[in-house]
Amino acid sequence: MTNEIKLFTPATVANVACGFDVLGFCLDTIGDEMTVRKVDKKGIFITKSEGFNLPTETEKNVAGVSALAMYEALQPDCGFEIEIKKNIKPGSGIGSSSASAVGSIFGMNQLLGQPLNCEELIAYALKGEALASGAEHADNLAPVLYGGFTLVKSCNPVKILELPTPEDLFAVIIHPQIEVKTSEARNILPDKVPLKDAITQWCNIGSLVHALHTADYDLLSNSLTDVIVEPHRKALIPYFDDLKANALQNGALGCGISGSGPSVFALTKGKATAKKVSEAFDKVYSDSGINYHIYVSPINTQGIKIL
Repeated sequence: MTNEIKLFTPATVANVACGFDVLGFCLDTIGDEMTVRKVDKKGIFITKSEGFNLPTETEKNVAGVSALAMYEALQPDCGFEIEIKKNIKPGSGIGSSSASAVGSIFGMNQLLGQPLNCEELIAYALKGEALASGAEHADNLAPVLYGGFTLVKSCNPVKILELPTPEDLFAVIIHPQIEVKTSEARNILPDKVPLKDAITQWCNIGSLVHALHTADYDLLSNSLTDVIVEPHRKALIPYFDDLKANALQNGALGCGISGSGPSVFALTKGKATAKKVSEAFDKVYSDSGINYHIYVSPINTQGIKIL
């Protein structure tokens, strides 16, 4: 059995407009690279972390925290070294912490002969996610492991539902180079919401799940509306309303905040429309004075990949 594994740990979009803390999908063109190595010395060791000056102390790194939780539970007769090449900027809103939290334990599980299933792995990855965001939520973690669209039925116990991905669906992401901390973005949300808004949100998430199952792009478009979280968080993202309006005018099925922001996502039917939406995003930000990156990606239905 091999003692080393190299991984592509993908970026993800969480919430997907109406699905706060429960819905997510996986991206294909953005992600980190991680190496997990089995060693004789017992313990978890972050031996390299390239990009964004993240801590290498095990207890301060999300990859280390999730790995340590799994390690202490399984008590294997070995240790693990973890190397991280970070391409997803922390605080970007496309699952930077989740990619790290999942990558370390997925690699360990592979090297140990896969004793744990995906839901068991997520239970440990939640510990790393909590270090980054201050809360245990799996809407980014699940699509990293499963790929495609996922719905988090429960975090305690962990229960994940895999949802179908319509064949011609593409995502466009604009990432303004500003930081929005997940913990801060959660703190601005209200503790209570009007019943009429809750009902609207339930209707949207139910119809969105049905649209994915039936590949109904019109219903998908009509469901990608968030009346609870977006009205509060959009103030954290410069030109959000302009981004959304331009995306919809250029054929996007829907547009919303990716995770807690500052990234903004749009979903489109077909690559040609995705390119038009990408150009629409670019037009909004080109004279803003804010640095940004734009990505066009098919939905990654595989999730984390062994390189």
